[in-house]
Amino acid sequence: MGTGNFFWVIFYFASLCSASLANNAKINFREKEKKVLDQILGAGKYDARIRPSGINGTDGAAVVSVNIFVRSISKIDDVTMEYSVQLTFREQWTDERLKFDDIQGRLKYLTLTEANRVWMPDLFFSNEKEGHFHNIIMPNVYIRIFPNGSVLYSIRISLTLACPMNLKLYPLDRQICSLRMASYGWTTNDLVFLWKEGDPVQVVKNLHLPRFTLEKFLTDYCNSKTNTGEYSCLKVDLLFKREFSYYLIQIYIPCCMLVIVSWVSFWLDQGAVPARVSLGVTTLLTMATQTSGINASLPPVSYTKAIDVWTGVCLTFVFGALLEFALVNYASRSDMHKENMKKKRRDLEQASIDAASDLLDTDSNATFAMKPLVRHPGDPLALEKLRQCEVHMQAPKRPNCCKTWLSKFPTRQCSRSKRIDVISRITFPLVFALFNLVYWSTYLFREEEDETF
Repeated sequence: MGTGNFFWVIFYFASLCSASLANNAKINFREKEKKVLDQILGAGKYDARIRPSGINGTDGAAVVSVNIFVRSISKIDDVTMEYSVQLTFREQWTDERLKFDDIQGRLKYLTLTEANRVWMPDLFFSNEKEGHFHNIIMPNVYIRIFPNGSVLYSIRISLTLACPMNLKLYPLDRQICSLRMASYGWTTNDLVFLWKEGDPVQVVKNLHLPRFTLEKFLTDYCNSKTNTGEYSCLKVDLLFKREFSYYLIQIYIPCCMLVIVSWVSFWLDQGAVPARVSLGVTTLLTMATQTSGINASLPPVSYTKAIDVWTGVCLTFVFGALLEFALVNYASRSDMHKENMKKKRRDLEQASIDAASDLLDTDSNATFAMKPLVRHPGDPLALEKLRQCEVHMQAPKRPNCCKTWLSKFPTRQCSRSKRIDVISRITFPLVFALFNLVYWSTYLFREEEDETF
């Protein structure tokens, strides 16, 4: 065999050996992960029932750092006073029993999907009503074990949480909904929850709610003491501001329009009884239906809400417009009765005057009748002629703008029914405008006060 062929044979065997060693190295590396897991979690080597030791291996309480990522908030229900949220929940703690060799940095962490293999904090959500894990396509949960014994637990969950609300300023209100997490069995002597340093709560950027806006959120501690000990607790306060534009379009503007439509009856003729009655009854029933629809979407609370004040006053104005027509109708009939009585009196006076003139005409042949030149106090004809003379003798006056404007308003000589209508045309809009000024200034000022707190 030549020297060249011998060299190529040696090179071939060397390449085969290097490839096999590389393959063995890869296989051995994966096998090393299995050996590490068997080593730290094998039977008789790790007990998940025993909690980890404290910081630096002391006998103190185990410290668990918590952070959450809010993925979505689906609804905020005013009737049941609850809200639904989907979040990624993470816990991190150190368990020195889980330390392992990272093989010169090749093993960054070990991943598990079975939470019962290691010790887990007994955290629960104290204001939870309903909740479930996500298992599509696989369970959305993992556990990472790092070489220094640090454990990271992450899970995606959906929760329906209780949110007690104060609806006194509804719909100009802000609501604070909390997310409370606490230890169920371990006291603060054994387990302490802390917010992760930096940014413990994160919210998705494109978070959109139909009727609310998430203004801000605050993290805090809420440790609770019971007769069995003190338990560690964390909470997140989510401040929601109710969007007012929806209620302005759907409630406030329609109520204003109904009130203004009820004022149209003031401009209709007093004799148009069917038109005024139908207008008043229709607006009253529509306003009552609007009020009942608003109350149906809210819980029956014991206090008065801002929307109750608005709908109550608007309903009062509509009802007042209907009562105004009843008063106008009564005053019109009363005026008509008085006018009929006056007409009868005039007819009687005219009849007596005609009878007296007939007597004078029959006696004109016997006695010369001369009308007196001097006015007697009880002579109605003389009074009428004197009044006409006084009118013609009055000097012309310059027109006064104020008197001309005031002459448009009812005077004592006008009928009472007409006077009531004209006064209502001015009084109702002014009072409603004053109510709007007081209402908006009061509740908007209260909203600013609540925001400062």
